[in-house]
Amino acid sequence: MSEIREIVLDTETSGLRIRDGHRIIEIGCVELKNKRRTGRSYQAYVNPQRGIDAEAMRVHGIASEFLQDKPLFSQIARDFLQFIGNSRLVIHNAAFDISFINYELAICGLPTITNDRVVDTLLMARKKYPGSPASLDSLCKRFAVSLETRNKHGALVDAELLASVYIIMNGATQVEIELNRDQGKSDIRKITQHKRRQFHLSDAERILHQEFLKKIKNHLWCTSGSE
Repeated sequence: MSEIREIVLDTETSGLRIRDGHRIIEIGCVELKNKRRTGRSYQAYVNPQRGIDAEAMRVHGIASEFLQDKPLFSQIARDFLQFIGNSRLVIHNAAFDISFINYELAICGLPTITNDRVVDTLLMARKKYPGSPASLDSLCKRFAVSLETRNKHGALVDAELLASVYIIMNGATQVEIELNRDQGKSDIRKITQHKRRQFHLSDAERILHQEFLKKIKNHLWCTSGSE
């Protein structure tokens, strides 16, 4: 069986809209092989050469002053592309992140990322759980992926969280992750997944069940609404 390599990716930006001149300020990636973490990751802060919107700063907490001595995207672009290679990219609300990444790559004169190599976990969640909240935070709560140690959004932190969510959504071994951002480490604990139980009724039990159902009037499984 061939090994499938995927990169779970997230970005933080100076604001929401490229047309307003906003740029990437952080990029984080987590490597998976066959839906399992390898322990490899990539993270870089980027100087956007502009200010940070107040609303964006409330989300990620990254100030302009912190980014002043960080490299430009052009200086980290090739290292980033080398890390992701030709692997499939797993991104939550991928249209947002890919638009910013491709904008930066185009400025550098480098090949952009095509949509056919991207898995959008937001669309995946909406299809898998229709009508339910599909934000990354909501999915973490659904799967008991701990958010307690995350005070602010961060590209690598969110990529780690999304990796846990993605693994669970694909039916692989469920994990609970507790992030320690100060130490840059993750405490991952496996949660046992039990096989679905099978119940077998005897003929006598089936007859008793059918007799019991006949006593229920206007039940939901009766198409006419009454017996």
